[in-house]
Amino acid sequence: MRILVLAPQPFMVPRGTPIAVRMLLETLSARGDRVDVITFAEGQRIDIPGCRFFRVPSLPGIRHIPPGFSLKKLLSDAMMLPMIAWRQWRVRYDFVLAVEESAYMAMLLRPLFRRPYIFDIDSSIPEQINDKYHLPHLILRMLNAVERAAARRALGAIACCPALGEQLRSYAPTLPIQILEDVSMLEDSMTEPNADGDRYDAPVIMYVGNLEPYQGLDLLLDGLARLDLATTPARLVVVGGTAAHITAYRERTERLGLADHVTFLGPMPVSELGTLLRSATITASPRTQGRNTPMKIYSYLDSGRPLLATRLATHTQVLDDDIAMLVEPTPAGIASGLQTLLTDPELRERLASAARARVAAEYTPAAYRRKLNAFLDQEIRPRLAATSEAS
Repeated sequence: MRILVLAPQPFMVPRGTPIAVRMLLETLSARGDRVDVITFAEGQRIDIPGCRFFRVPSLPGIRHIPPGFSLKKLLSDAMMLPMIAWRQWRVRYDFVLAVEESAYMAMLLRPLFRRPYIFDIDSSIPEQINDKYHLPHLILRMLNAVERAAARRALGAIACCPALGEQLRSYAPTLPIQILEDVSMLEDSMTEPNADGDRYDAPVIMYVGNLEPYQGLDLLLDGLARLDLATTPARLVVVGGTAAHITAYRERTERLGLADHVTFLGPMPVSELGTLLRSATITASPRTQGRNTPMKIYSYLDSGRPLLATRLATHTQVLDDDIAMLVEPTPAGIASGLQTLLTDPELRERLASAARARVAAEYTPAAYRRKLNAFLDQEIRPRLAATSEAS
């Protein structure tokens, strides 16, 4: 098939949605599909057979686009729209695969070019913006209406987790929807469950990811501050974040009296993730907002290290008490979970072993490819054929 993929993110950068887009493109490439990709200017250039990349112009000041909604992202989206129109005018694609807010652009252009689109949703844009800016009710209703319209006019949809799939189902009850979970980014050779790192002089609690407020690092620090680190030694190692975020959090650790117990490593290549996790005693996902499951969860589960996570829907649609230490999203809850894991090696081993077994059964690259291929061949191809016959 001839497919136009819309990826309104920096590509390729080592964070959630761009990594998911790369996996999507690699799967389409392996199928033999011919794919054109429109994406942002920023990011590492990579070569994927069968894929051509078209990037929006690089403008002064439009660099280091963060995750989530921002003025930089909005400006890049605005430059992306005419490029989408131009590509559809030049090439007759079988369909458009639109990631995140680019589905709104695909919906806008569909009456003009009559190209069906698949809505690929990794997070709810109205929810994401509301979490950050606490929108007036009327504006939130308007954004929800746009998201609903994009779902109802789509040929099909891909969601990264059950919660987003349920939301799409509420918008469009007859829409074909494929839940396509992320997978572990670790290689087998990097995940020996009994290989203890010796880089640090205390048990390591490791957080990997961006340092946006919704990720909950503030909560994790507040919980760590409640531990008696003299009797229960621990070191928090934070991987990721911009220079500005790291500076702000270093100041916060000093105010909490934790400066000697927290290490900030900054951004690291995804290829180093297995090596990093080998030095951990506990992995942590203290997220406080959102419903999509963080991509890192699957690597945490595959790491051979126990996971501490907040008992919220963003986690519980994938995690349960058999494979993770789920705690209330409060400093007391975080502190209690950390204390239990730090002092109970048998519990750590039991949770870590069960987690790796769950990943092997449900969240592998092979499972991802199988689900996506079945969706395209069994759901999308017949609908495309029916649409073609009707026209």
